[in-house]
Amino acid sequence: MTAAAEASGADRGADGRRLTSIQVMMAVALAFGLIVTLNFGGRITLDRDLGRIHARFSAEIEALLAEQQDLIEELSYVKSDAYVEYWARDEGKMIREGEVLIMPKSGGEPASTRPSTVPLVAFETTAPEPANWELWWALFFDGAPPKFN
Repeated sequence: MTAAAEASGADRGADGRRLTSIQVMMAVALAFGLIVTLNFGGRITLDRDLGRIHARFSAEIEALLAEQQDLIEELSYVKSDAYVEYWARDEGKMIREGEVLIMPKSGGEPASTRPSTVPLVAFETTAPEPANWELWWALFFDGAPPKFN
């Protein structure tokens, strides 16, 4: 076969007939439609995902706004005279003029006459300094060094 015959054979269909311009235009339109359909499907999926993200953040915003409102109410109560009086009497153990503060003691006997039942034991209050090799081990291996007995 010659080169001209092979070139003309490339324009022929599977059954040996030539492709018409209408068939070529239909193939181009079909390809274009496929590309548009895939693009549209991707946009629908993206819109659905964005809708889920928007709903999640909207719920979080609502929760944070409710928490903010609670904190604003608590702040206004803490700034009020009622809270100051509550704190002064309950936490601060303060009294007004003419009042007497009574604080009960725990137990019936004074502390000096009660026998001590808990033995006093001396103990170390600071942690022992690690060896240099333990520091290097922790630096390089992110874990406790092995114990050698």
